[in-house]
Order: sequence, then structure tokens, then C-alpha cells
Amino acid sequence: MDLVDKIQEGQNFLEKIASKIPGFRGYRDKERRREADRVSREHMAVQLEGAKKDLDTLASNASRVGALDAINDIETARKRLDKVAARIRYADRGYAGFFDAIKVDDATLDRVYRFDLALLTGVGEARESARAAGAAAGGVGPALEAFIGNLDALDDALGEREQILSGVK
Repeated sequence: MDLVDKIQEGQNFLEKIASKIPGFRGYRDKERRREADRVSREHMAVQLEGAKKDLDTLASNASRVGALDAINDIETARKRLDKVAARIRYADRGYAGFFDAIKVDDATLDRVYRFDLALLTGVGEARESARAAGAAAGGVGPALEAFIGNLDALDDALGEREQILSGVK
């Protein structure tokens, strides 16, 4: 059961009756997709922000051993993490108003939903690389570079997502 089905399952009696009205069901289905999109993006942002704990551990370990150069790199990673998490959280939901020039149809919403599922994998990889960086004993640089590389890949993927919604791709 995917997130859209889960949201449909939570409908109250009035929503179930309204979904039987001709034309209303399609509108509600799009709204459910948009809500599922919002919920999944919020989940991804929270998961990604969980990597801050690993960065805190890394910063603490680096300062304990006097690796002050690593602190700057850790802060760079933290800023990039905040940027990517905010982009995920506040990304377009696929909504197109009545007078908007670019309309988002069901096929595009499906494509964005599948794309977001792939983004979730990228978030998991970023979290794993943050854990590895937090656990790194001496070689902080390579582990932190891997984490930043994962964040950059997510940032690029978000750019591609925006292109899909704008009709460019």
C-alpha cells in the first residue's frame, strides 16, 4: 500500500460520499496525491536533518583531537544539509492553478511521485554516509566528502524534479 492509498483509507464518511459525485473524484484524487507528496517530502526532510546528530558527533570528535580544519568542513556540510533539506521540504507540490500557464496532469504527478520515491533512496544513502562520517576515527575528510557528494546528488535530483514539474523535462 503506497502513501496515496493510505491517505484514501483515512477518509471520513462525508469525503467518501463526496468522492461519488461525478468530477469530484478526480479533483480529490489529485488532492490526495498532492497531500501524499507533501507528507513524503516532509518525511525525507526530517530523515535528512537527522544527519545533524552525526555531524555534531563528528565536530565533537574533531575538536577533541584538535582537528580544527575539519570543523570548517563540517560546518560547510551542515549548511549544505540545511539547504537540501529546505529544498526538499518546500519543493513544488505539483499544484497548478486554473490560470497557470503550465498545467500539471495526472501523468506528471505520477512521474513526480515515482521520482520522489527514488529521492528517498538518496536520502537514505546520505544518512548512511553521515553515520559513516560520524563514526570515522581519523580519516574524517573522505567520509565527509562522501556525505557532501550525496547531498550534491540530492540537490541535483531536486533540480531535475523542478524541471519535470515545469514541463521542461
